Amino acid sequence: MFELVNIQPREFQLSILETCKNNNTLVVLPTGIGKTLLAVLLGLERLNKFPESKILILSPTKPLSSQHVETFKKHTNINHEEILLLTGVINADKRKDLWQNAKVIIATPQTIQKDLENSRINLKDFSMLCLDEAHRSRENFANTHVTKAYFEQSLNPRTIALTASPGGTLDKIKDIMKNLNLDAVEIRSDIDQDVKQYVQKRDIELIEVELPEDLKNLHSLIKNVYLSKVNDLKKLGFNKPTNLVSKKDLLMLQINLRKNLNQGDKSAFYGISLTALLIKLDYMLELLEIQGLKPLLKFFEKLNQDQSKAAKIILQDKNIQEAINFCKTLIENKREHPKFLKLKEFILEEIKNNPKVKIIVFANYRDTIDEIIIQLRSLHIKIVKLIGQKLGLTQKQQISTVRTFEENDDNILICSSIGEEGLDIKGVNTVIFYESIPSEIRRIQRMGRVARLEAGKILFLITKNTRDEAYFWSSYQKEKRMKKTLYDLKDKNIQEFLKENENKM
Repeated sequence: MFELVNIQPREFQLSILETCKNNNTLVVLPTGIGKTLLAVLLGLERLNKFPESKILILSPTKPLSSQHVETFKKHTNINHEEILLLTGVINADKRKDLWQNAKVIIATPQTIQKDLENSRINLKDFSMLCLDEAHRSRENFANTHVTKAYFEQSLNPRTIALTASPGGTLDKIKDIMKNLNLDAVEIRSDIDQDVKQYVQKRDIELIEVELPEDLKNLHSLIKNVYLSKVNDLKKLGFNKPTNLVSKKDLLMLQINLRKNLNQGDKSAFYGISLTALLIKLDYMLELLEIQGLKPLLKFFEKLNQDQSKAAKIILQDKNIQEAINFCKTLIENKREHPKFLKLKEFILEEIKNNPKVKIIVFANYRDTIDEIIIQLRSLHIKIVKLIGQKLGLTQKQQISTVRTFEENDDNILICSSIGEEGLDIKGVNTVIFYESIPSEIRRIQRMGRVARLEAGKILFLITKNTRDEAYFWSSYQKEKRMKKTLYDLKDKNIQEFLKENENKM
């Protein structure tokens, strides 16, 4: 008989398990309080109920998958040789052979999808499918394709979907439940009595900065060009007030124009070029408002290499030419975005108070990450960089980077989005958002990197009266709506509730 070892389940985990035994369940829990153990508990229950079966855990990255492997080895009596990690790095024929002898298979969704598509594997004998980070289950995502095949092939299917943040709208949550064939919801948060004692205290602090006058002047030069070009949208029949046009509007308009072009509408060329130009100008404003001067200058330099008509029109504008020269002058005079100053000030104070402090800094853009590293290393602060494969680190290097940060005396781990999901990085005292993000999912994931085992701090650096501020409150409100929707789903019959709200979507 397969058993749990070296750990005692918490009351709320056992309560949720009862739902999961009889239902395909979406489980939404705060990070760091035991989502992964639920996969173990249900996996053991299914293996004991169907002794000849196997279980499959899908996790989006190799670092996360490796953590699942460690959990199963540490907390079950399953033979370690029967707990298998499968990723695309392993040769396809070898994966096929390994598959036969495993009891627990932990893999990236893309790997399983490819093996299914090439008929290398079959899911007939799998009695449980666990989908970690289940918010990654949109229509064409690998999770969705594997789940469809699972319910077509498995003799005894049962799914459990784990996440801290499925999405801020009923529409998003409904999509995940439909795509993963789920029929029950279990949610707990820090307001629930059975979870409250396990949620560590998190002190949240907002540090607001204001753009200095010279950066505001630079902003105006770019903004004037943007506003003059936005007026040209009226030629396309787009009549939304100029001050309300968002990046989302531009992207949607561009998508529709491309559809028109594919249908033979040659006049769409002008609109596509105009929207591309506006998106670039909007991006410049965002860089200046939220990131800093050097990332903006690097974007100007990239425009010089850009052969598109939109890039050429932008660079020919006198206001833009003046903005480029002004940006260079400010950098030569060692002007910085005030966020850099606050970031350095805060980190130095934290290290002074605790020389062993461990801080994660999240930043969206590689140029910003590189600039932060330069700035902090100039102050002799020990810093490690964790970035994704597209930006230069293999998954093996990512795992090594996290271990280096945990084990050495480095104070700062600076991350791109790769550090957001699921990673249990030991010893982290503080998380810093260099910029706000509009996504409630990414906000929750980032905040979840701290206060897993002990109290911690979360710091938001916000540029006042910019989209930085708007993004902060947008993600905050979406998170509130998400929790309300999930509690409603938990308390009602799922199918009835979704039907009642069909007209609201």
